[in-house]
Amino acid sequence: MNPAVQAVEAKARKALLAQLIVGAVTSIGFMLYAGSWHGISALAGAAVSITLLLVLRYGVKRAAEAAQHDQKRSMLILYLGAAQRFILILVLFALGLGVAALDPLAMFVGFFLAQLSNLTNVRG
Repeated sequence: MNPAVQAVEAKARKALLAQLIVGAVTSIGFMLYAGSWHGISALAGAAVSITLLLVLRYGVKRAAEAAQHDQKRSMLILYLGAAQRFILILVLFALGLGVAALDPLAMFVGFFLAQLSNLTNVRG
């Protein structure tokens, strides 16, 4: 494994841990304040964010490996990964809000805070 992939893996592990912690704290906060269904909704929002991070991590790893042989293929992998994550977020929120009838505010707050923790971890 090349050093670039190792650096991405290390940051992804750190961001994943931060998202798990923030998701758990947000879920507990909603459970204490509004009830268990809201806590589950917040946890589902954080799970969407975590899923997106795992898909991103896999795509970047594939792109880094492909870049050694073909840079155009590497860029294509990254662009397709972005489209894939966009569609995935729509599907996961549709399932959570439409099918499972989770609380929208709690789900969005859980997602937002997990994404915010990801952003602050990547910068630091």
